[in-house]
Amino acid sequence: MAKRIVPVFMLAALAALCLAGDGAVPAEGGAEIPAEEKYVALTFDDGPRRATTERLLDGLRERGVRATFFLIGRQIEDNAALVARMAEEGHQIGNHTWSHQRLDNILPDEAAREVARTEAALETLLGGGEYWLRPPYGQVPEGADFGVPMVKWCVDPRDWESRDTEKVARAILDNVEPGSIILLHDIYPTSVDAALRVVDRLQEEGYWFVTVEELLWLNGVKPEAGRMYRSGRG
Repeated sequence: MAKRIVPVFMLAALAALCLAGDGAVPAEGGAEIPAEEKYVALTFDDGPRRATTERLLDGLRERGVRATFFLIGRQIEDNAALVARMAEEGHQIGNHTWSHQRLDNILPDEAAREVARTEAALETLLGGGEYWLRPPYGQVPEGADFGVPMVKWCVDPRDWESRDTEKVARAILDNVEPGSIILLHDIYPTSVDAALRVVDRLQEEGYWFVTVEELLWLNGVKPEAGRMYRSGRG
């Protein structure tokens, strides 16, 4: 049974070391992540989709990058091997509802089912755990609490709109800063190309790519259920 990477207690220790400024922080596999560095989180919505997501995973693995994938529940079963691979390769896996309905436009019971059904699909495939939620369009009903941290973004290149690799990459590079959560969609070939181009450029500039969960801990933020996070600062 595949498990997601980096238990919370390991992240807490990692964050404590970073905040103490003790040089470098051990990372999985014997590598080290220097403290006081530039961390960002790549996030991908609306997948998995076999052709594009598989190519993205290949590119991320070649570059030693971990990302966060928010999955549509109804697409999980037919792409179970891809989802298992995400977990095995250290990516954080999250919930993007069952059918991508805007949660603030439907009845509370229906919204709860959209989230719970995807949670159940992930638990069946990967085992129990906390699968953070990215609500479609970043919107939830006033006061909603689905029992897990929720994730929005602070860099949105609107890749779904332009489907232009150069334009998407430039929009990210012009707006990214340490602590950014970057929104992309792994269902578009142009977004995959842009993501890998951005990784290459930002790695040259000294950026480190981590999961959203890691990003928060590295910034000294303890994730809380029911709270929406837009960047590594909260």
